[in-house]
Amino acid sequence: IDPHVSHLLSDVIPPGACNLLNSSTVYANNEVNLAEVDIYGFDYDYTLALYSNALHSMIYNTARDFLIEHFKYPEGIRKYDYIPNFAVRGLHYDIQKGLLMKIDAFHYIEPGTVYRGMSPVPDEEVLQLYGGTYHVPLQQDSGFYGKVCIGPKVKQFMDIFSIPEMTLLAATNDFFITSGIEYDPVHLFKDVSEAIGMVHLKGYMYKWVMKDLDKFIQRGEETAAVLHRLVSQGKKLFLITNSPFSFVDKGMTHMVGKEWRDFFDVVIVQADKPHFFTDCIKPFRRLDGNGDLRWEKINSLDKGQIYKQGNLFDFLRLSGWRGSRVLYFGDHLYSDLADLMLRHGWRTAAIVPELEQETKVVSTKRYALSLTWLQALTGLMERLQTHRDPASKVVFEEWHNEREELMVMTKNLFNPQFGSLFRTCHNPTYFSRRLCRFSDVYMASLSCLLNYDLSYTFYPRRTPLQHEAPLWMDQLCTGSSIHHHCTRHH
Repeated sequence: IDPHVSHLLSDVIPPGACNLLNSSTVYANNEVNLAEVDIYGFDYDYTLALYSNALHSMIYNTARDFLIEHFKYPEGIRKYDYIPNFAVRGLHYDIQKGLLMKIDAFHYIEPGTVYRGMSPVPDEEVLQLYGGTYHVPLQQDSGFYGKVCIGPKVKQFMDIFSIPEMTLLAATNDFFITSGIEYDPVHLFKDVSEAIGMVHLKGYMYKWVMKDLDKFIQRGEETAAVLHRLVSQGKKLFLITNSPFSFVDKGMTHMVGKEWRDFFDVVIVQADKPHFFTDCIKPFRRLDGNGDLRWEKINSLDKGQIYKQGNLFDFLRLSGWRGSRVLYFGDHLYSDLADLMLRHGWRTAAIVPELEQETKVVSTKRYALSLTWLQALTGLMERLQTHRDPASKVVFEEWHNEREELMVMTKNLFNPQFGSLFRTCHNPTYFSRRLCRFSDVYMASLSCLLNYDLSYTFYPRRTPLQHEAPLWMDQLCTGSSIHHHCTRHH
């Protein structure tokens, strides 16, 4: 940015604006009055238990070794170590083309975010690959929620555990391409998915975490504080997790203490979500003190007992908990939150750990300056485009190039490959749209609740619709001082 413009922009941005964002805020998409919530429900992984990123490299390394030892992939893949900040959550993967990419809420690919292996694919080639457009068609029969895929051959990675999988896909593709070995990306996708699946199926992750709880579970004392606070104010609590009881028991004992089960009115393990929420098939089974299955029919869900499997229909029938009295916390936008909100009227809270890092970036002076100038520049371009004389065209071209550079710069502040989890330049990402659709409130971690009274009402900020905001930022804030400066400057 031109130093003179930078000085002007500094005057436009109110003092202290950059310090207003706080990563321990609870953000509201919909009005939620906590005074009306009597029952708090929780997922376990990445909701009650936040894991350290050390887990990602272990999942990656183990799956990579499975590929070599079990699937007989070339030994050369071993030289690809885990890259912690390569991928972000919410990306899409074109299975047939072997491409990892970021897609916005309108199903358009963000230019500059398409990767084949570890290398970016030039925009011209992307257009060629997708028939002259950046648009990726949405599968017609994917149902109301756009469940798990866009089009039949594109997979979206929504949960935090998928970050090592995306990185392994990129590394394996990269190995075959750079080694000049012929391969079918479809087979590679299937094998990588299975290798990652084996890590979870064989219970490796559970073993690692249980062996070193201090290393892998973060901020357990905050989870304990939230549960203590809710129970002390007479709230009912329940837990629905896909994880096995022995794993949850060890983690909860570490965070909350031996008596953790006293906090919860209902505990359900190995629930097999998302089928728990969508199918009415599997009945509840009770586990005895050793974690072994009992065989009697379940006619009530009792405090102090542990239940396995089950389904939401029976859960609602046996507990009598319905509608907006329930606030359910989860990290998975589809399997945990979508059905609960749309079909059953539960209030939903999404845990999005990435918020912490993203709000830090958005709070920097550098980001505020870049964004303000980007907005101003776009507004100027919109008005200049009607001038067809040669001088105006030259200026327009310069502004266009500067705008492109600014977009890349703001993207790179978040993640050099894929940018922000929430935005593709101006547009919200596919992930963002889902987040707004399926969660009433969202936050970086459960501990954000500690900043609020339990009768607090979360009010969403009113953000203007396009027809309610006719002016660009620079016209609103400065009259037309930036406009005069720029036209004079050029």
